[in-house]
Parts: sequence; structure tokens; C-alpha cells
Amino acid sequence: MKTIIGCKEYVTIFGQNKARKVLARIDTGASKCSIDTNLAKLLGLGPVLREKRIKSAHGISTRSIILARIMIAGRRFKVFFTIADRKHMKYSVLVGRNILKRGFLVDSSRKLR
Repeated sequence: MKTIIGCKEYVTIFGQNKARKVLARIDTGASKCSIDTNLAKLLGLGPVLREKRIKSAHGISTRSIILARIMIAGRRFKVFFTIADRKHMKYSVLVGRNILKRGFLVDSSRKLR
């Protein structure tokens, strides 16, 4: 059974002795999840496992990759996140296909709960 989520969902990111609930953008076009640099620092996420070249709407850049725990729709996962400066963006967390392929369907008409 697949879990149906909308284009925006509240997620909880778990860090070193802290957790933060944030509104995340669900992006079926993104291969990996992404988290804002400042939020990653606040939660004490890390260590950086490797660097990867990423293509985005802003061009090609090199981003650090970390492993972090996230809860979405009541389900917990440990997944790779790229770290990016998202302060100019509306959402500090972007959820990509590396989570969505684990049993989620995105309904674009679904309203935020």
C-alpha cells in the first residue's frame, strides 16, 4: 500500500539531540533530498560523506552529501541529503525521489494537513 502525500508536507528532521519540524517541498524531479545549510548546522547534521556535482535550475555546483534521519507521513527513513544554501527559497527542505520511491504517491491536489 502506497502512502499518498501532497506537493507540500510537514517533515521532521532529526539531528544531534534535536529535531525540527519543517514544511518541505515534495519534488518528483529531484533525485535526492536537499536541506538548507543553516538548518543542517542548527541540527548538527553530518559528517559530510562525500561531494557530488549537482545540476539544478541555478546551474552546476558541487554539494556536500550527508546521511540524516527524516520522518514524513509518520514513516521514518535514513537517507542521503545534499546540503545547499536554500535561504532564498521558500522551503528549507526538499524531498526527492530517494524517499518517494520507498512507497509514496504524490497527489498534487492534496491540501496540507
